[in-house]
Amino acid sequence: MIGKLLAGVIVISALAAGAAMYYFQVYGFYTEVEASSPDAEIRITNIVTGEPEPMLIAGFEGIDSDSSPIRFRACFTTPMSNAMMTETFKGYPAAEPLVAPDWFSCFDAKALGTAIKAGTATAYLGEENIIYGIDRVIAVYDDGRAYAWHQINTCGEYAFNGDPLPASCPPNPSE
Repeated sequence: MIGKLLAGVIVISALAAGAAMYYFQVYGFYTEVEASSPDAEIRITNIVTGEPEPMLIAGFEGIDSDSSPIRFRACFTTPMSNAMMTETFKGYPAAEPLVAPDWFSCFDAKALGTAIKAGTATAYLGEENIIYGIDRVIAVYDDGRAYAWHQINTCGEYAFNGDPLPASCPPNPSE
C-alpha cells in the first residue's frame, strides 16, 4: 500500500512539474510590448550610412521576455514599399524566423520563413547587435505586412559557445 501511495505522489509531482514548466515556457516569461514603449520602435539599417533609422509602422503588436534575448516578436504594417526598401535598407540573407507561442497568433514563423525563401517577403537588418550577438530582423511582404524578431548572429554563436570571436566581430562589451 505504501508503494502505491509513493508512486502516486511521484506521478502527481511529475505532472505538476511538467505543467509548470510548460506554463513558464509558453506563457509565464512573456510580456506584451506596448506600442508606445521604446521597445516598440522598429528601426531598420540604411545601406548608405550603415546606421539604423526609425521605420514607418502602424498596428504594432509585440511580445518580449527578460529571460532570453531572442524572445522578441512583433507584427505590424508599413506604408514603405519593398521596391524602395531594397534600394535603401540592408538585406538580411540569413533570416530564419523563430517560432512564437501559439497564443501570439499574428506571428507565423513557418509561413514567414516559406515566404522569405519563395521571395514573397523580403528580410532586412533591423539593428545589428541590438544586444551583443543578437540582430533584430525585419521581414516585409509586398502588401505592407511586416514582422520582426531577434536572431543570433555569427558573433553571438561564437560568444555563446565560448569560442574565440572571429576578427570580423566587434569586441564583446561584457568582457
